[in-house]
Amino acid sequence: MTRQMTLTQAVLPTDSWFAKLALVLAGSFLVAVSARAEVPMFPVPMSLQTLAISLIGLTYGARLAGATLLAYLAQGAVGLPVFAGGGAGVAYMMGPTGGYLLGFVGMAWLTGLMVERGFGRGLPRLVVAALVPATLLFVPGVAWLWAVTPLDLNGAIAAGMLPFLLGGVVKSAVAAMIAAGGWQALRSQK
Repeated sequence: MTRQMTLTQAVLPTDSWFAKLALVLAGSFLVAVSARAEVPMFPVPMSLQTLAISLIGLTYGARLAGATLLAYLAQGAVGLPVFAGGGAGVAYMMGPTGGYLLGFVGMAWLTGLMVERGFGRGLPRLVVAALVPATLLFVPGVAWLWAVTPLDLNGAIAAGMLPFLLGGVVKSAVAAMIAAGGWQALRSQK
């Protein structure tokens, strides 16, 4: 199966390491800023991170999106306050949200892979490419929450998944609309 061009590849005239580094830094900054837009909830806050991650995956492709989220985690691990609530450090990463943080890499990579495999054009396909990985993010998130808190599995699902389902659908749709708008703007310039 051939890989489809991503929006970033279509927009950028170069595929240089400098351009890729700039995209990784810009994407990790976007995720960090989106972490600050949060609704405090316990034990997992609701933020705009998954919107940003979906957007990165929809526009960057698998490898670059995965690298961007690895860079984001590395920034947080060394102490930059990039996580929700200004959190930072390895200890924060081992807390209740650790499964989600690690799952962000897989979410970005899978979203990008789906785009490369044919889900990168047209609003319905873009929604699927954003929604499937965003939904799968609950697997490591809830499993980690279950492992590191006194919650049983049903409690972890109730606290770490159910309140976020509707928001996940909305954020996936918004990310897909933004990516579709990017493709439309690119087509109108030609």
